[in-house]
Amino acid sequence: MITKDTIRQYNREMKKVHVNITLTGKVQGVTFRETTKYVADQSGIRGFVRNEKDGSVYIEAEAEQWELDSFIEWCNEGPDRAKVERCEVVTGELKNFTDFVVLKK
Repeated sequence: MITKDTIRQYNREMKKVHVNITLTGKVQGVTFRETTKYVADQSGIRGFVRNEKDGSVYIEAEAEQWELDSFIEWCNEGPDRAKVERCEVVTGELKNFTDFVVLKK
C-alpha cells in the first residue's frame, strides 16, 4: 500500500539537481549543441547549451541525479565528430528551467 509517507520519501529522493558543464576540445562546429538538445529532450533534461568565445561548450542542466549522471556520461563523448578533452561539472543553484534550448550568440 502506498502511503503519504512513502510519497513524501519518494519526492525527497527524486529532487532535481542543477549542474553547470564546461566541455573543451573539438566541441564546436561538430553539431554538439544540436545533438545535446536532442539527447536532453529524450532524457527529460531541462536547461540550455551554448558555444563560448574560447571554443568551449557551456551547458546548464537540471534533472534528477540519475538522469544527469547519464547525460554527463554522454557529454564526455559527445556527437561522433566531437573530441571531448575535458568535461568539468559543477553543481549550482536550481533555476527551474521548463525546457532545453540551444542559445545562439
